[in-house]
Amino acid sequence: MHDPFRERSALRLDGKVALVTGGSRGIGAATARALAIRGARVVVTHRDSEEGALTTLRSLEGEGHRVLRADAADTVQLERMAAELTGIEGRLDVLVNNAARTRVIPHGDLEALDDELFDLIMRTNVRGPFATIRAVRPLLDADGGGVIVNLSSLAATAANGSNVAYCASKAALDNMTLSLARALAPRVRVMSVAPGLVDTELTKGWDPERRRSMIERTPLGRLATPEDVAAAVVAAVTSLPSTTGAVIPVDGGRILG
Repeated sequence: MHDPFRERSALRLDGKVALVTGGSRGIGAATARALAIRGARVVVTHRDSEEGALTTLRSLEGEGHRVLRADAADTVQLERMAAELTGIEGRLDVLVNNAARTRVIPHGDLEALDDELFDLIMRTNVRGPFATIRAVRPLLDADGGGVIVNLSSLAATAANGSNVAYCASKAALDNMTLSLARALAPRVRVMSVAPGLVDTELTKGWDPERRRSMIERTPLGRLATPEDVAAAVVAAVTSLPSTTGAVIPVDGGRILG
């Protein structure tokens, strides 16, 4: 009987190409590093954070990594990025849709969440991953197929995130993950990784009392780190060959709290 765990090469990504959108900091940067450690050539995209993306690039093990500019809310830029990736690499094995937008707005403050911001969050967090997948699908379909991991959030189900639109966008992303897992099978697997509160620049700026309360309600008693989330992404790519259409929580057991 075939046992993938007896083949150490099954957990490696040597010769593979991985695209991480929004990889200039936080979860995106940690995911890029984790994929590079396992041998992948990593392409990091950024919207307007070239310096951060280059910092991520310099932190990656191995060779052949690169930075491309693409705003997840701009389909034309995404298509241009995909064409450039096709010309440079000619293949894509892993896509991590990490790029997202949000702003902390109390859920009861409906006036502060104006139409412009609401639409921008939806364009970036929902249409952006879809448009990225659409643009690179020919590359993912080639050479035996690929894996897509969408970065979602516990907010998709708990409805308790940075603002109402952000929560709704992540719920839509998870639903889209299920639809695309069905539509792109069997050549492409599609999953979501859904962190709870993660110790990033964004959450470090939150009210300390709110952070403390959330930690106390988490059975594991700590915030997830970007590296924790990156580990889940890598596991989805390398260790779950029969899994698609799943949402993998990285929340310290928050639902149990």
